[in-house]
Amino acid sequence: MGEAAAAGWTLHLNRPDGGLLPSQKLRQGVALVLEEEGVQDGELSITFLEDDPIRELNRRYLNHDWVPDVLSFPLHQDGYPLHGDIYVGLGQAARQATEHGVPLEEELVRLSVHGVLHVLGYDHPEDMASRRASSLYRIQERVVRKVFSGDGLTGGDPR
Repeated sequence: MGEAAAAGWTLHLNRPDGGLLPSQKLRQGVALVLEEEGVQDGELSITFLEDDPIRELNRRYLNHDWVPDVLSFPLHQDGYPLHGDIYVGLGQAARQATEHGVPLEEELVRLSVHGVLHVLGYDHPEDMASRRASSLYRIQERVVRKVFSGDGLTGGDPR
């Protein structure tokens, strides 16, 4: 669907059903995280899937039988450039956006940023109260606020 490169890293955005994505906002969110984390080079792929395919990935690779909002697979080793695959559940994102009263575009950026942070090694507790206090969530929400406040990038916006 789309590809962007900046500062030595590449981002692939994929939506197999051919639907539209908020590509500019997604790229801004990813760029902000990578910039803040000092990532100079690497490659990330974010694929946006409907419920059945993302549930199958969750079953196959994590032995969980439910529809997740995001799955992250770090594919790099320490000392090597960042490399990872992220899958965002479109249906689950839409349900969460409705539940939280936010636009779908914002929830897609939030989940993409969440996935990137997992690829970078961030994690969070399972219980919701502790999860919201975690570093991952604080960074995620700060980045989402920047993307949607217009403060966006401080430097080169990927095409």
